[in-house]
Amino acid sequence: MSGSNTETPGDDISLREEALQPTTIGSYTVAIARALDASGVDSKRIFLAMGIPLDVSTDPMTRLPAATMTRLYRACVDVTNNPYFGLTVARHIHLTHLHALGYSLAASGTLMDFCRRLERYFRLVSQVAKVSLTQTDEHVLMRFDHLLELSSETEDAFFGFLIRTMRLIYKQEFKPVRVELRRPMPHEGATPYETLFRAPVLFGQASSLLVFDRADLMQALSGSCPELAQVNDNIIISYLARLDKSDVITGVTQKIIEFLPDGDCTRDKVASALFMSPTTLQLKLSQRGTSFQQLLDDTRKELACSYLSQASRPVTEITFLLGFSDTSNFTRAFKRWTGLSPTDFRQQG
Repeated sequence: MSGSNTETPGDDISLREEALQPTTIGSYTVAIARALDASGVDSKRIFLAMGIPLDVSTDPMTRLPAATMTRLYRACVDVTNNPYFGLTVARHIHLTHLHALGYSLAASGTLMDFCRRLERYFRLVSQVAKVSLTQTDEHVLMRFDHLLELSSETEDAFFGFLIRTMRLIYKQEFKPVRVELRRPMPHEGATPYETLFRAPVLFGQASSLLVFDRADLMQALSGSCPELAQVNDNIIISYLARLDKSDVITGVTQKIIEFLPDGDCTRDKVASALFMSPTTLQLKLSQRGTSFQQLLDDTRKELACSYLSQASRPVTEITFLLGFSDTSNFTRAFKRWTGLSPTDFRQQG
C-alpha cells in the first residue's frame, strides 16, 4: 500500500470525500491499538497499513473520518479472526480518551447527570450519531440515532465502554434493563453480549438503545465533584465551538457563558463577537428553531443547577456569575425554570 506513489484522480476524490465525513476523536484509536496488541497482533503494522498515525494526540481536535474507523475495524476483525473485536476494544477505552468529557462524566453527581452530559456533548467524541434521552416513570431510554452507516464494532465498543464505566463509577452489580443494537447478531451467537451487559440483547433494531432502571440513575455517586464537572463542561463547549465552526447554537452558547459574569450579555454583543449583525444572528437561530432569549434562558438554567450543586458557592456569587443584578431577580427566574427557589433546589439535592 505504501510502496507506490501513483495516485489516480479517483483516489483524490475519494480522499477528499472522506475528509468531509463526520469524524471521531482520534484518541479512540489508542484503545484499538491496545486491543490488537492484547490479541497478539502487532498494532503498528496494522496502523501503518491503514495509513493511520501511530502517535495519535489526545487533543480532541485530532479527528479521524468515520470511513477510516470502519476500514480499521474491518482490518482488525480480519487479522484477529474475532467477530467480537469491538467488545474487546471496550475493555481498553478509558475515560481519559474522551478528554474533558471523560473527566466531566467521572465527576457527575448521578448516572442521570452522566447520561445528560453524553446527550449534550457526545459530538466531542463522535459526529456519527445523535444521543437523546427520554424518561418514563420507571425507565430512562438512551437512544443513539446513527447519522451514517457505522461498523458493528463501533457500536459494540462504545456500548461496552459505557456499561463498564457506569459500573466503575456506580457499582459493579449495575446492569441495563435492555440493550438494542442495530448490528446483526454474529453467526457465533449472542453469548458474549449477554455476558457483558447481563441483560437481554436485541439485534437488528432501528436504532441503538440502552434502557435503564430510573431509580439506579438517580443514586448519588461517590466520585461526584460538581466543581470539576463544571470546569470540564466549559472546556467541552469551547472545543465544540472550534469543532462546529458553522454551528451557530454552539457559538452563541460559548459567548453567553463568557459574557454572563460581566452582566452585559446581550444579543447585540454576542452577534458582534460572532462577526455578524443581530438580525443575521436571529435569522440563523430561528432557522434552527430557537432564539437568543431561549438560549440565554437555557444556558442560565443549566449553569444555575450546576452551580447550586456546588455547596461552596453562595447564592449571591451564583447570582453574579449568571449576570443577574440581584438575588431576587435570580430567584424569580429560577422559580420560573424549575418551580423551586434556589434554596429549596439546593436542599432537595
